[in-house]
Amino acid sequence: MLCLGLNTAGPACDIAIAQDSRILAELAKPMTRGQDAELPSLVEEACSMANVRLNEFQRIGVVTGPGSFTGVRIGVAFARGLALASNADCVGVSTLEAALPEGQQGSAIVVLPAQKRAPDITFWTQTFRSGEATAEPREQSLGELVNLLEARPHMVFGSADQLQQSMPALKIQSVSPAGIRAAQLAAIYDPEQHRPRPTYGRKPDALLPGGIERR
Repeated sequence: MLCLGLNTAGPACDIAIAQDSRILAELAKPMTRGQDAELPSLVEEACSMANVRLNEFQRIGVVTGPGSFTGVRIGVAFARGLALASNADCVGVSTLEAALPEGQQGSAIVVLPAQKRAPDITFWTQTFRSGEATAEPREQSLGELVNLLEARPHMVFGSADQLQQSMPALKIQSVSPAGIRAAQLAAIYDPEQHRPRPTYGRKPDALLPGGIERR
């Protein structure tokens, strides 16, 4: 299955193309703004590297967040539009799912920084069992995360310096979200169960009239 993976939820436009278990192309360009202008040309460049055409993709996996509000919405909108134009299935992959290494076994939690300034230090977290998500992404405080890991030991993946300082004996495997994981997971996820919708991990600060959340 030929799959395109897109990750614009972080500080880069990260594009990857995979066919079955083979990685055909990977391309990343650091940026915190302007993804809407760069994404089409980067996808075109990745397709050229892999020697494939846009209409050949069977699945398009897109990282849906949590992460950069603007980056997430650009990536999801682009993936939806491209899927519609190419008649491919579009699959949503959370930022935490896109960071978990392939083949993980046992109980695991992925931890990525959310709010980095004291005293309101928080993390995006999601728990897994042998690669399968057991909960939705959520935002947790440092204290909540420490209590969770003391009560229920997990293998910990991600980036969490403050957590490491609070739990010096804890082993944290450094990982980060990647477009290639979005492509790989798109091939195995059910598109009906993993819709390409923005994932924020917390309620938005701004609401539409009547208190309705933006989607």
